[in-house]
Amino acid sequence: MANIKPLGDKIVVQLIEAEDKSAGGIILPDSAKKRPTEGKVVAVGNGRVLDSGERNKLSVKAGDRVLFSKYGGNEVTVDGEEYTILDEDQVYAILN
Repeated sequence: MANIKPLGDKIVVQLIEAEDKSAGGIILPDSAKKRPTEGKVVAVGNGRVLDSGERNKLSVKAGDRVLFSKYGGNEVTVDGEEYTILDEDQVYAILN
């Protein structure tokens, strides 16, 4: 894992790639694949600072599998690995 620490309410996610085959068994070229919307949380920030000065603890933690906005976040490459940095409100669900 890369040495990366997000700030505030940011979350670093390593994408889980889409399948290479369709449900019918057809192999899909890269241009036909959907952008991944599922990933594994690898790092979380300390939380957003509220008006009261307290920190709002994040709902997700490192190791969680999450669903997130298709067009959300910023893609970054660190040490040759690709990650997406998201705001906590761009995460829709934690997968069990």
